[in-house]
Amino acid sequence: MSETSTKPYLIRALHEWCTDNGYTPFLTVTVDARTVVPREHIKDGEIVLNVGSLATYKLELGNEFVEFQARFGGVARQISVPIDAVTAIYARETGQGMAFEATPMAEEPDTPARDAAPVASAPESSESAGGKRPGLAAVPSAESTGVAETPPDPDGPETPPPTPPERGRPQLKVIK
Repeated sequence: MSETSTKPYLIRALHEWCTDNGYTPFLTVTVDARTVVPREHIKDGEIVLNVGSLATYKLELGNEFVEFQARFGGVARQISVPIDAVTAIYARETGQGMAFEATPMAEEPDTPARDAAPVASAPESSESAGGKRPGLAAVPSAESTGVAETPPDPDGPETPPPTPPERGRPQLKVIK
């Protein structure tokens, strides 16, 4: 009999630790054909997902898959991530968490990549963050905050202020 992997148990434990301490748990996921996420939020073959209670609906951290519903750009989507594809779980606010070795995933021949299907029943307040893997020193991405930031260019002239998002949110001013 083969032994069960410790990875799903560690993911659940760190998710609970983040929640108990008031932190926002984020998952870094390597995307493959079995991963059901919005393709437009994938960067360099990875996606970062906010799996906090305010960002997800019907979250299930199982032994084989992490599944939940979340909103991306105001559209509710069903998300399904194989446990093998999770490469890190960490607290967004502190960067504390755990990284996992990338587990080789068995590709199924002739299996098309799936996009997340819209879901009608997710709550209106759900949000999820997707973006480039920030590692374990997490910083909220423009997708998670809704604010476009332009990093300063140390060798060039002062960059112009970021343009406000189209959603009517207030523009934040960067103070140096």
